[in-house]
Amino acid sequence: MTAFDPRLTPARADLAAAHLEGIVSAERYAQGCKMTIVSPIADLRRSPSHDAPIDTQALLGEGATLYEEEEGWGWVQLARDGYVGYVSTAALAEGTPQATHRVAVNRTFVYPWHDLKQPALDALPLGALVCVREVARGFARIADAGFVFADHLVPIHEKAEDFVSVAERLLHAPYLWGGKTSLGIDCSGLVQVSLGEAGILAPRDTDLQEKALGLDLAFDEGLAGLRRGDLVFWRCHVGIMRDAETLLHANAHHMLVTSEPLAEARDRILAKAGAPISSIKRL
Repeated sequence: MTAFDPRLTPARADLAAAHLEGIVSAERYAQGCKMTIVSPIADLRRSPSHDAPIDTQALLGEGATLYEEEEGWGWVQLARDGYVGYVSTAALAEGTPQATHRVAVNRTFVYPWHDLKQPALDALPLGALVCVREVARGFARIADAGFVFADHLVPIHEKAEDFVSVAERLLHAPYLWGGKTSLGIDCSGLVQVSLGEAGILAPRDTDLQEKALGLDLAFDEGLAGLRRGDLVFWRCHVGIMRDAETLLHANAHHMLVTSEPLAEARDRILAKAGAPISSIKRL
């Protein structure tokens, strides 16, 4: 079989996407069905089990291609970043996304009516995509869901001016491997989500981000010359510079998104994991 990255390639020994026929070997091939994520947050797991690790999360309104459905699990490839894994079929609906707006705050509630005193039906995370039908009394009616405070939404093509400001809003969010929301987020998820709000598509994992994003900066022991928005990479970790000296990153040491001097983070990661800074990138 041709070598491929299993995170980004819909191919297993028994099943692969039809467009990979002749490239990878599999017992059978499938065209796939276009789907939309209809849960606020859908965990993408490594295997079809609630006990399986979460590799990433898909958010409401994202597109996906479904290649297999079995016993309540769908084997999919996400449209936004190409990640492959298993999601609950309850999180999927047939059809392509029809979003007009996206959520631009960390979390917003969905109400059954345009009345904030009503009990909330659900909550949507930053970056979730919705289709607005109308706006009345300060609330946006979104397709098949309910009403969201209109000022928490922006048109889908509107971009945040400063992706670092987006990341700063997630300060103190708990660390969650595979997470992409204020309920839990990991280091590369923080980078991907914040860049996405600024209209910059980023891969999901740290190693892929290090290859794809920005230009290499020369650096030395003094770590001089850095500026807001530079990305600092280690093996299996990444952080965002808030200014010339301060790093913002979701990390397993604090189990939070934290802000601290880059030099302190560098020294601690080197001491605990034996990992020096591998690169610093400027977008």
